[in-house]
Amino acid sequence: MRFAFVCLLLFISLIANCQKYFLFIGTYTGSGSKGIYVYTFDVATGKAQWVSNTEGVVNPSYLAIAPGNSLLYACTETRTADAGGISAFRFNRKNGSLTFINKQSSGGDNPAYVAVHKSGKWVIAGNYSGGNLAVFPVNSDGSLQPYSQLIQHTGSSVNKRRQESPHVHATVFSPKGDHLFVPDLGMDKIMIYKFNALQQTPLLPATTSYVSVEAGAGPRHFPFHPNKKWAYLIEEMAGAVVTYNYKKGKLDALQQIPTHPDTANGGFGSADIHISPDGKFLYASNRGTENNITIFSINQGTGVLTLIGYQSTMGIQPRNFTIDPSGMYLLAANQKSGNIVIFKRDKQTGLLQYTGEQIIIPEPVCLKMIQQ
Repeated sequence: MRFAFVCLLLFISLIANCQKYFLFIGTYTGSGSKGIYVYTFDVATGKAQWVSNTEGVVNPSYLAIAPGNSLLYACTETRTADAGGISAFRFNRKNGSLTFINKQSSGGDNPAYVAVHKSGKWVIAGNYSGGNLAVFPVNSDGSLQPYSQLIQHTGSSVNKRRQESPHVHATVFSPKGDHLFVPDLGMDKIMIYKFNALQQTPLLPATTSYVSVEAGAGPRHFPFHPNKKWAYLIEEMAGAVVTYNYKKGKLDALQQIPTHPDTANGGFGSADIHISPDGKFLYASNRGTENNITIFSINQGTGVLTLIGYQSTMGIQPRNFTIDPSGMYLLAANQKSGNIVIFKRDKQTGLLQYTGEQIIIPEPVCLKMIQQ
């Protein structure tokens, strides 16, 4: 009886721990932010609690966590002329602290996105203003070597104010890690590269080197569906999501659907895009005058989207958001109003409900979560 009781307590403890996560928050530091913040997030209560933050890190605007959850990489010196960097940090899971390891030049101005290969041996960053992407070998201690490959995009598109030159907005690995997809807002293209992790310069031209989008659409972020058969592009300037069939490095467009009502006027500012862990719903954030999240259902046979509704983010400029790994909550980071709003997510309908909980931090622009 006593053994069974002990086992029950251990089981309850395990379940409780599975309900808790670490939340990492990237920010712009010009308005009083200290850098990268670490919180715990409790799924049982829907509440977040501060644990630690970095000091002296300038504009850690986009974050990526390496496999194993002990290393974090950040775009730093964003919006700082001739100073873009990618910084490596070690994460201590026991006390929730980040320790700076080293930093390398990002190879261009205004790094906007960073991604880690599934092997953990490569990091790739995209420089928005530089219009290029850089590939960094990773040392055994998690530190970054100087980039071993730098690819410069060339070209422009129809909007001469926003698309006068290339603007790399994301560097996204395929599910198998054998291709890299690079939405370029300035070129109105998703550039496609093969990725060979065994080579010092691992990016090679793909069989199909790019797919074009509608002129002036401004491709931004690009997640894959959990089933690995579909991918979705959010178009910042068009205010739309494009659905693609995906197979062996090739994309075939299926649908373009707006993220705003038919009555909405131009000047769209679509930003982030995520799929629920069960693959049933897709969410897209809108800035500009809308400041909301558009909710779509995903047809489980075709991948095509159907509009469900809209949810105000209760703030200004929702540049980024995340869905916790359990799928129970969505956290929306409003950059200009400096608040992260916590919503409960209905897994059956996909709809969001405000929990009454917020995190107040100056200029939050990136949210990442891992198991505690």
